[in-house]
Amino acid sequence: MDKAEIIKKLKEDEHYYGSFGQKFLSNSNVSTLIKDPLSLHKPQEMRPAFLVGGYYHTAILEPDKLKKYRVIQSSTRNTKKYKELSNGEMCLLEHEVDKLQLMIEKTRNHKMINYLINEGNVEYEVPEIKKIEDLMWKGKADVINHDEKMIVDLKTTNDVSNFKSSAYKYGYNSQAFIYQELFGYEMIFIAIDKNTLIPKFFDCSPDFINSGYRKVQEAAANYKLVYNTPGFDPEQYFENQTL
Repeated sequence: MDKAEIIKKLKEDEHYYGSFGQKFLSNSNVSTLIKDPLSLHKPQEMRPAFLVGGYYHTAILEPDKLKKYRVIQSSTRNTKKYKELSNGEMCLLEHEVDKLQLMIEKTRNHKMINYLINEGNVEYEVPEIKKIEDLMWKGKADVINHDEKMIVDLKTTNDVSNFKSSAYKYGYNSQAFIYQELFGYEMIFIAIDKNTLIPKFFDCSPDFINSGYRKVQEAAANYKLVYNTPGFDPEQYFENQTL
């Protein structure tokens, strides 16, 4: 397949997140490759925060796909009603969706956010691939604003005042590095506080990008060792660090 055919296929979530997409590394692999490279591509447990964030993204960028989310009227995920109706699947709670609707309306009505993600020459959920550190990587940008030459990534957070430290913890620095490499534009994060509904804009400093680059270098080195080394024995794998 040539690049155009690959990009076209990666537009579909089933391929991007499925076995085809696993031919490429992505930011979601970086933390695993650093902490436990032997568990690469093992299924990850769905968490409520991932589901809430996914619903928010879908409502803003691809509202026609909201029907894929199941919503259950229950106070928690531990009730008998929830367990019976969910049938073992992670579902949204009705009160979570009610709260999300407030965030969604706030986002849609915010003039600066609307300008960056809706006006002019913009694209949504844009996949791209590129060789970085001699390995093929993929990414899918929330929004590409070609007029502003900017990648816009939407995040939800329980406390926007802690977002800066969380950005390092959750690998947004490696995401920013990878996406700037893939798309050639600067990246900004727009974080919406789930409680106050206050949005905060975060641009990326050179130090932030460089810290992400170091993570990608470490992840790539571990990948090459574990998966590209002939005769590598995972039983003999160990890590080394100087105190």
